[in-house]
Amino acid sequence: MGNTSFEYERKPFYYETDQMGIVHHSNYIRWFEEVRIAYMTDRGYPYSRMESEGVMIPVLGVECKYKIPVKYDQPVIIRGKIDLFDGLRLNVSYEIYDKETGKLHITGKSEHCFVNSKTFRPVRLNKTHPEMAEIFM
Repeated sequence: MGNTSFEYERKPFYYETDQMGIVHHSNYIRWFEEVRIAYMTDRGYPYSRMESEGVMIPVLGVECKYKIPVKYDQPVIIRGKIDLFDGLRLNVSYEIYDKETGKLHITGKSEHCFVNSKTFRPVRLNKTHPEMAEIFM
């Protein structure tokens, strides 16, 4: 994978499942966030550093398609890929695979923008924070 792709491995926790023993649909959105945070940390720019430099990344929209349920304690690989980064906006796509069989379970997308953490006004990273922008290019 290229520099803008990332793999993240996890197993669902018991509290993330419903009475049927499958991951509750709302948790996949949380997993997408875990992938984004891990991506940034892996590239040496953890989210905490971004926040300390006055930048936040709010979610503008999110989409999730459920193909096969993920069950409790089932190891999965979550692949995230940056589809768009223009300095102001960030779009990420996700695929969740069974680690053992390779079957695709979930797909999704999220849309974001960069804002100043104090004013909540848009920030164009490539102009205001070029080092930060590098991790998304």
